[in-house]
Amino acid sequence: MKSTNLSDRRQRALELLKTLDPEAPDKVAARLDRLSPDFAELILGFAFADIVSRPCIDLKTRQMLTVAALMAMGTASSQLEFHIRAALNVGVTREEVIEILLQIAVYAGVPACMNGITATELAFDAYVQSCEAAAT
Repeated sequence: MKSTNLSDRRQRALELLKTLDPEAPDKVAARLDRLSPDFAELILGFAFADIVSRPCIDLKTRQMLTVAALMAMGTASSQLEFHIRAALNVGVTREEVIEILLQIAVYAGVPACMNGITATELAFDAYVQSCEAAAT
């Protein structure tokens, strides 16, 4: 039987994830649940309920930090694209995303920046499409 604590964490995580992207909770939870329900609860609970929800850093800033970290890694393109869209959803501007790219080019190198540019273009396009769909 699953711990109520894990279920509570998962619920809080899904609520926060919904703030970042209204479609994400169902997609992410389903994908992780296929692998293992326990794994899904631990990942969602740790990342979103325990860390991202901490009060000292606001969600917009936290998303900018996440985008920068993923860009610097240069190896997490799908997560980077998701978090760029999420950043836009919580008020990060396109210009701020571009500035993050420029900063990353200096410290992580041009290859990581180029991977970031590709993910940024995809995220910007998806964000525009979701805004247009919401407007109709």
